[in-house]
Amino acid sequence: MRNQTETMIEIKNLVKKYGSFTAVNGIGFSVNKGEIFGLLGPNGAGKSTTLEMMVGLRKPDTGSAIIGGFDIAKDLLKVKEVIGIQLQSTTLFELLTVEEILKLYASFYQKNVLIPELIEDMVLTEKTKSRVKTLSGGQKQRLAIALALVHDPWILFLDEPTTGLDPQARRTLWDIVLKLKEKGKTTVLTTHYMDEAQVLCDRIAIMDQGNLIALDTPSGLIKSLESDSAVEFQYEGNLLTQELEQLDGVKQVGKHKDTYVLYTDNLQETLITLIQFTSEKQIQLTNLQTRTSTLEDVFIHMTGRSLREE
Repeated sequence: MRNQTETMIEIKNLVKKYGSFTAVNGIGFSVNKGEIFGLLGPNGAGKSTTLEMMVGLRKPDTGSAIIGGFDIAKDLLKVKEVIGIQLQSTTLFELLTVEEILKLYASFYQKNVLIPELIEDMVLTEKTKSRVKTLSGGQKQRLAIALALVHDPWILFLDEPTTGLDPQARRTLWDIVLKLKEKGKTTVLTTHYMDEAQVLCDRIAIMDQGNLIALDTPSGLIKSLESDSAVEFQYEGNLLTQELEQLDGVKQVGKHKDTYVLYTDNLQETLITLIQFTSEKQIQLTNLQTRTSTLEDVFIHMTGRSLREE
């Protein structure tokens, strides 16, 4: 019988240090059954280290992780039975075919899923008899996920699953993750792509420099900005942040390199007053654009940096 408890993962005060460097600094969260839970942050934020501690690949210095009802410190073998893992770097047997490598991995477990169905779910049917070395990057990533699913685990861990993939391959993988959710799988994924987190995740934990700095649904995180829209621009001349904060509708002012961002709950009002104000000051605006607020804005607001800088 599968564990029917709503909470599939319970993380408390996980810490990992390497000498004087703290890679993960006392983070904690829970993941519900059937949820896609994201760890979002720049490279070096501690996402992969956190995931590796959760699956037993790294031993935490302090803290606990209960996975599928089992404690990784006491029942690691039980944990391994109920999880599947796709790591950033997966070494595959290049000369085996897709079908052969899946059958090989299936032989390691007492139970496994039907291989033809798994191949179809991973959009690899046409590659069933192809050698692994002939697969594209996206196909290899989907094969790595298939290997993680071969024993029908309750929980799937995906570490930066779409890094290095082209847009089409990324979206194919997104579709697969969403279909796994429909089948009731619980998924934890790490990513530094804000669009990926926004599309896939039910909830997101934002990490930076080993710390968990925010945790909410994507819409909840964006709503924390108290603004629906953003106005981006550059300018020539002297302009103070305090002056921009006084413009109609502006909730917050952000700055990324040489670009200013006005977060507003009234886009039209803010645009009108911005143009009037800069015209009076004889300030020339350049690269003016408007958009809806995103998770990128949340990260910039909390850290002063962009995810794209990393």
